[in-house]
Amino acid sequence: MEKIKIRQQGFLNDFLRCGVTGWCLEIMFTSVDSMLTQDWRLMGRTSLLMFPIYGLGAILGPVGRWADRWLDKGIWECGISIKDQLLRHGMLDMVLIFCGEYLFGTFLRSLGICPWDYAGRPTNINGLIRLDFAPLWFLTGLLFEWMSSKSPIRLRAFRRYAADR
Repeated sequence: MEKIKIRQQGFLNDFLRCGVTGWCLEIMFTSVDSMLTQDWRLMGRTSLLMFPIYGLGAILGPVGRWADRWLDKGIWECGISIKDQLLRHGMLDMVLIFCGEYLFGTFLRSLGICPWDYAGRPTNINGLIRLDFAPLWFLTGLLFEWMSSKSPIRLRAFRRYAADR
């Protein structure tokens, strides 16, 4: 029972971290539009609805660990390089973020409250996702994973750093 409480607390902390980080990233990203129009107030924007969506980035670490165990036949760190692990996790995270963005966008649009609309933009799919955002979601997924309390990427980097000392 105590172990479950600790896991729930860890997930809640990761959820809050990812939610706040996602908000901040979105505000910084949307303020780039201000630069392009030479509005030097650099106004960025987001929606309160985005906090729980970004917060779900906390599941990327556990999903990545599960994928590692499944792909490596249950043997932790069976020789995959950190570079290959970053590529594997980044691609998986990117696909999961695209799926989440599409599903949540469809749901929120059905309620008439979707805070984004990419219609008219190149590479959009149904106005809900933009494929040209793939590199951003790749890096954001890795960032969210790294921020997670039990991130395999973070643990490997720490072990490598400790071994070099």
